[in-house]
Amino acid sequence: MATTKYIFVTGGVSSSLGKGIIAASLAKLLQARGYRVTIQKLDPYINIDPGTLNPYEHGECYVTDDGAETDLDLGHYERFLNVATSQANNVTTGRIYQSVIDKERRGEFLGKTVQVIPHITNEIKERIQILGNSGDYDIVITEIGGTVGDIESLPYIESIRQLKWELGKENSLVIHLTLIPYLSAAGELKTKPTQHSVKTLMESGIQADILVCRTEHHLNDELRGKLARFCNVEQEAVIESIDASTIYDVPNLMLEEGLDMITLKKLRLDDQTAPELSRWNEFLNKHKNPKSTVTIGLIGKYVELQDSYKSILEAFIHAGAENEVKVNVESIHSEFITDNVIANTISKLDGVLVAPGFGERGIEGKIKAVQYAREHKIPFLGICLGMQMAVIEYGRNVCAFAKANSTEMNPETPHPVIDIMEAQKTIKNMGGTMRLGAWECELVPNSIVSAVYGQETILERHRHRYEFNDEYRRQLVAAGLKITGTNPETGLVEIIELEDHPWFVGVQYHPEYKSTVSNPHPLFVAFVKAALDFSKTKQN
Repeated sequence: MATTKYIFVTGGVSSSLGKGIIAASLAKLLQARGYRVTIQKLDPYINIDPGTLNPYEHGECYVTDDGAETDLDLGHYERFLNVATSQANNVTTGRIYQSVIDKERRGEFLGKTVQVIPHITNEIKERIQILGNSGDYDIVITEIGGTVGDIESLPYIESIRQLKWELGKENSLVIHLTLIPYLSAAGELKTKPTQHSVKTLMESGIQADILVCRTEHHLNDELRGKLARFCNVEQEAVIESIDASTIYDVPNLMLEEGLDMITLKKLRLDDQTAPELSRWNEFLNKHKNPKSTVTIGLIGKYVELQDSYKSILEAFIHAGAENEVKVNVESIHSEFITDNVIANTISKLDGVLVAPGFGERGIEGKIKAVQYAREHKIPFLGICLGMQMAVIEYGRNVCAFAKANSTEMNPETPHPVIDIMEAQKTIKNMGGTMRLGAWECELVPNSIVSAVYGQETILERHRHRYEFNDEYRRQLVAAGLKITGTNPETGLVEIIELEDHPWFVGVQYHPEYKSTVSNPHPLFVAFVKAALDFSKTKQN
């Protein structure tokens, strides 16, 4: 008999309905009742992982402690649950097929013809159950990417059908997220798209146990009854998911709808413990009732797509609530930073964050933004490439290395203050080969970051190939650049600060990946506090 319960979240009618948020919200409610919960994402695309995907194509690439380059939904999972994810929490079709082909090459199938059923589906089922078999979780929620009816999703749907039969009725259930569109011309909500979506799911052998209906308008009892009747579910299992002002409202909305109660009932789990959400609601109250406002410029090259910097934007929400401040993030495209943009926009900011990224496009704009923040004492945070731009700017304008650059942008630069890491020089394949995952960093006492973290050694997540060039350490430090964090094993420079600036920090790692509702990242909290202090000085 299975000890771990499995919940599968599928989607229909349209993509981007918010399967990840529904999965994370249900997980939060179950966790708040005392259950050990984790969430995994199965992505139908054939890439091995999102590491080589353009941010415009897939949004940000989220990185876990163990170095997995994953879908951005894993960021939602961690932000809601405050539980670290891993390689096992994100699986792509590419990874599934690669594993099966490798097994075939090793002769593990004993000469059998390798087919989608049973070999691919067995591999998918094995990946789904890895987390459950660990013994660490009572409930595993698995989100299936894409929508029902997609060709690439079929092996996953078939795997779920098989697993539901193998696990037994009380040990698994399917939540189907669908759209109830509102036709303004008719003045009514339409259920037909949902009926077709559920029918498509049933044609694959799966009966949805719970319907979660995305809608712009409330569902009345008559419409819920119609959905229950046509989609073969109980009326209490028709859950309304109305548009919310913030994703962090969704757990409370799902609590009101009884999503957790019907889930526990169907899985034959105890539902007597009321969910403990006091910390969550305290955060929500501060987020919705700020006492002040600050404006921080996000200088990046992918700003057209908000998902490109999803974790940074969410980290500002967490840090803003902690400071009881509303953080207005002004996205500024680094490729188009001119003197006019600096005069009319950047000069009015309370803080400047130069974002991560790759490649040469937009680099000079980032350097201009760093220079303005440094010279005008505006609180500054540089992340990964942003930290490297701060080093280049300092090399050019303070150390008089006029053509200082990174060898990523200019391999022939006479002053490569940023250079490719030694271990990266012989690597040819791009996927999964960067410096990834959590690495230690030792902090220098009496620095901004040592006060921020309140400890001597930290563990932060990385994703980069290029690094501070140690050959220029002596000249840069002599000119006033402070190195306040280094990796204890390699000496890699992780953090820089400035002597004559109230709050200027560049970090080689990605602090945004570890910010959660329960634990806002201290670096973002301190940065927002510095921006608030700076805004007050401008008012006086």
